[in-house]
Amino acid sequence: MLSAIFLLEFGEGKVISNNNECQINEQIRDKEIRLIGENGEQRGIMSAKDALKLAEEAGLDLVKIVPNAKPPVCRIVDYSKYKYEQARREKEAKKKQRVTEVKEIRLSPNIDTNDLNTKTAAASKFLLKGDKVKVTLRFRGREISRMAMSKHILDDFASSLSEIANVEKPPKAEGRNMTMFLAPKSKK
Repeated sequence: MLSAIFLLEFGEGKVISNNNECQINEQIRDKEIRLIGENGEQRGIMSAKDALKLAEEAGLDLVKIVPNAKPPVCRIVDYSKYKYEQARREKEAKKKQRVTEVKEIRLSPNIDTNDLNTKTAAASKFLLKGDKVKVTLRFRGREISRMAMSKHILDDFASSLSEIANVEKPPKAEGRNMTMFLAPKSKK
């Protein structure tokens, strides 16, 4: 590694320490590669040494962009500009991603209708944002003996949201809780 740092400091070549980055210039040890020119044109299959000479003549770097192909694909490009463009594309892709969260609504077996309507309104907000909703019916003390009779609360909750949500997992008893998962209906 010391010699690699020496080479990097004195401009003899570029060294990459991370495993997830591309191989460039002298790091490419393959005998044959498929070369793409600086303007995107196919240059064909040639030895890595010949491709490196072409890159040096153009004043650019030889970068292995598809290492798993047979033969590997390399491109003549300015490495720093290539890395910048790649980082920018990844950042744009990250912006467009939507992370689905699971929000939880807790109910009790002796919930009043107005409280149930409030919880339903909160769940509908979450579902309209695109999040999933975990509805938990908690039993305390002797309420657990009436678990089977309280299942209708979760069924009513799901039916009141049936226009905007699908039941992803039906009500299931887990210890002192009964849980159900709702997912937003897909937009067509």
